[in-house]
Amino acid sequence: MNITVQRADLARVLGAVSRVVERRNTIPILANVHLSAGTDTLTARATDLDIEISASLPATVAKSGETTVDAARLLDFVKRVSGDTIDIGLADDTLTLKAGRNRAKLPTLPADEYPTLNVGAFTTEFDLDLADFVAPVAYAQSTEETRYYLNGVYLHSTTDGLIAVATTGHVLAKRTGADIGTVPASIIPRKAIAVLPKGEARVSLSSSKIRVASGDTVLTSKLIDGTFPDYGRVIPLRNDKVVRVDKTALSKATDLAMTVSEGTSKTVRLEIAPGGIQVSSRGPGGEAGADIATDYSGEPITIGFNGAYLVSTLAAFGGAEVDMCLADPGSPAVFQAGGDLLAVVMPMRAA
Repeated sequence: MNITVQRADLARVLGAVSRVVERRNTIPILANVHLSAGTDTLTARATDLDIEISASLPATVAKSGETTVDAARLLDFVKRVSGDTIDIGLADDTLTLKAGRNRAKLPTLPADEYPTLNVGAFTTEFDLDLADFVAPVAYAQSTEETRYYLNGVYLHSTTDGLIAVATTGHVLAKRTGADIGTVPASIIPRKAIAVLPKGEARVSLSSSKIRVASGDTVLTSKLIDGTFPDYGRVIPLRNDKVVRVDKTALSKATDLAMTVSEGTSKTVRLEIAPGGIQVSSRGPGGEAGADIATDYSGEPITIGFNGAYLVSTLAAFGGAEVDMCLADPGSPAVFQAGGDLLAVVMPMRAA
């Protein structure tokens, strides 16, 4: 291998693919990035055996070839050197790098030992900016290992259109999109959601994998093998007490109230009455809270929430105002803003 590439392009590509590389690996080659130089292109590929990302950049190729090299060390060198171009050569299992007066030699491992996920046929394909579509619900993914089937975003089609759902069991977020045809029910893992290529993409699905190709970047990931719960059963349909709130004001008041709460629950109390909401929290460290104005004119109601869930739910909505739809202090609250996003937050006992 003997090539020349633009340093900025190489840094961008390595930054994209290295996101799936684990710093600590029991399999040494998984700490590496696979490099393949063709006629006029260098392709970098990385995998953790569950997710694979590849990306390409233009290259002046004097001699084609392929190898694997430590991803972190290569990226660190490329980010730290100056100059517009980098010369890359391979000889005697050593990758040489030259950028102006800067140089490095890195050991390699054989390219033919590098694993790939790019096997098997995909049965469904459609075009969608998947990263943008799932972004508003991603905050509601669970991290609880025992309920692994909640550790991702559930994608499926209904008569209403394409649906993306995530839930921890305490908070749920659902987004409805356009009807793009039949999409098989799939649970996309949390790590894959975090590294989805941005922009309009070609999405391909099989019963066990997803591939997302956008521009010069391709992500392939295993799907979660599990059954997502019937989330529709936990979405209330008769929450008739609708409180329209300024989401920034409520978020700031909640953050303030949580300064005195302790533990993981971070319970905040919302006392809702015509014209306003008193947001407060009480703990061993004292009491804190704030009052915010609303246009609510219904019956007073007091309800408690996990403050962290409330703040992250409010942040998922793009507009300035959010409707908080309530039934009673013991029932889940529904959050809407007139768009395609709906969120449900389970209540807590208000202290």
